[in-house]
Formats: sequence, C-alpha cells, structure tokens
Amino acid sequence: MTAPVYLYTGPEYGMRDEAVDEVTKALKKKFGEIEEHVYYLNETSIGQAISQLDNGNLFASATCVICKNAELLKKKDEFAILEDWIKSAEASGEGSSALIFVSDEVSVDPKLDKLVPAPNKKKFWEMFDNQKIPWLTDYFRKNGYTLTSDAAQLILDMVDNNTLALKNECSRFFMCLEKGKTVTPDDVDSFLTHNREENAFTLFKQMVETGAAANKLEEALAVLQGIRLSKDSSYVPIIAGLASCFRKVVLWHKLTEESYGGYGADEATLKANGFRSSLMINQYKKAAKIWTKGQAVAILAVLSSTDMQLRSSGTAMEDILLQKMIYEIVVKKGASMAAAEYSTLD
Repeated sequence: MTAPVYLYTGPEYGMRDEAVDEVTKALKKKFGEIEEHVYYLNETSIGQAISQLDNGNLFASATCVICKNAELLKKKDEFAILEDWIKSAEASGEGSSALIFVSDEVSVDPKLDKLVPAPNKKKFWEMFDNQKIPWLTDYFRKNGYTLTSDAAQLILDMVDNNTLALKNECSRFFMCLEKGKTVTPDDVDSFLTHNREENAFTLFKQMVETGAAANKLEEALAVLQGIRLSKDSSYVPIIAGLASCFRKVVLWHKLTEESYGGYGADEATLKANGFRSSLMINQYKKAAKIWTKGQAVAILAVLSSTDMQLRSSGTAMEDILLQKMIYEIVVKKGASMAAAEYSTLD
C-alpha cells in the first residue's frame, strides 16, 4: 500500500489547492464523512498534527490533516515521528487517514521529500506567460462566456497571476453578467477597477502614486488594512504579489539600461518582456522613477526577509511586520529601519 502522505509545493496556489481538494474528495467518496484539520508548522509541531490522525473522531470514518509551511520541518526527531507514523499507516492498510504537506516554497528538506512516495508529490510552478491568456480564456469558456484578448490581458495586468486569485476575481463576472456574453475591456474596467477588493497589486499601485512619502505611506497602510480585513487576509499573496511587482521594476531598469544607451526600451521590447498594456507601461515608468534598480533589489530582500520572519513568528506579529515592511518600501526605499523609527509609526 502507498503511504497516505502527500507533498504539494510551489507558488501556484490555485492548482496546488485543487490537488489538496482531490485527496479530500477521494477520502469522502470512500468513507463518507471525514474530519479535516489544518495546522501551520510554525505554530504546531508535527507530533501534535500526527496525534490528531492517531486519535481519529467518533463521528467521522476518516481523518485528513493538512500541514502548511512544510519547509519548516527540519529536525531529526520530527522526521522520526513522521517515519513511524507512515510505517504504522502502511502496516494497517486501512487508508482511512491522509497527511498532506503544503509549502509555498519549491523545495523542502530532502528527508521529507524522500518519505513521500513519488506519485503523491508535485511541484506547482507559476504559469508561463504564454499559458496565461489561454488558461483565462478557457476558464471563461467553461463558465459560459467569451473573453476578448484585450480583456484577458487587462485582467492579467490587474490580478495576481495565480489561478486562485484569478478565479476569485473573475467570479464576479459570472455572478453579474448573462451567460453567453463576450467580456470586453470595458467590462473589466467596470468590475475590477471600480469594484475590486484590495490586494497586493492595488497596494503597489498606491505606492506608485505621486505625492509626499508620508501621504503615500498613510494611503498604503490603509490599503494594507483593507487587505487584512478581507476574506483572504493571508500575508502570503501580499508578499508574493509585491515581489512580482518589484521584479518587474528591476526588469524595467535592466531593459532601459540595455536599450538606446539608457534612454528607454521600445514598445515591442517592453511587450516581449511582459509589459503588454499602456496601463502597465505607465505604471512601471512611474515606479522606475521612484525606485532605482538597486533600491528595487533591496526591496526584494526586504520582502524575502519579512516572509522568513512571518513564517517563524506566528500570527501575533503579522500586522506589525507587514507595516514595517511597507514603511521600508515607501519611506526607506529598501533600507532597514531602526526600532526607534518604527515606534513613531504607532
């Protein structure tokens, strides 16, 4: 019997979550009622998670435990506990439990990778640029709509390009428009620009707005608060989305340096490198005037550092660390801030 342990990694949250759902659906189909538990390994030990599998539930025939932040599993005694449970589950042959490890990272500790059977693990990479419009067009078609190529590109300019974010944002079209309609850029502007929830990309857009740093900071923190109060308040897509934006700032500077002796890249070059709409080109032209290439690289380091701190600190410090991150991007332009500086923010 294949060990009932799974490992799904990578930044493509939508497809990764669908794989998790497939495991739980298979358990439900086989056993009827199942009990599901989600644990974060920066807050809960693997021993506690596995004890939930061992104890089971009087009212459910099967149990599924999902462990997020799987990249944090590193200690020898943790792997010993996990290995013992896998051997026990294989020996029993019941198949009434499943342990699913999830990580935003592409790789985890080799010991964990080795313990998971090859058929039960998969890396979910971000879609390539040439896959995004076909995926989006097909998604609209399956829901009964036609999508023009210009409308598809505008959606991609405005929404984090992972399938989870795209499905969440595009669901409003399906709720408000009659089936069979062709969705145009005007529809996108109406439903996404004027009625959309805040996310990492609206946060970046606010940072790019003209005005004094203090005003931009205040507005950016207000957008951050809006995201944190929304139904998807996780810090993960915030940092991933901002990292995507600042990688584009670095790319913009690189293209500018390489083209016309530093006077700018032509439209064809920009489009070939992912800057496909006038909206996007204008936004990154502004961003490049605010942050130099070196500052954008430093901001990527700030984002990475904040991500690591958040993974290890638990939920109590999330808002504080995210506000500090925004200050270091908007005011410090990638430089670290002293504790004394941050105290004046509160």
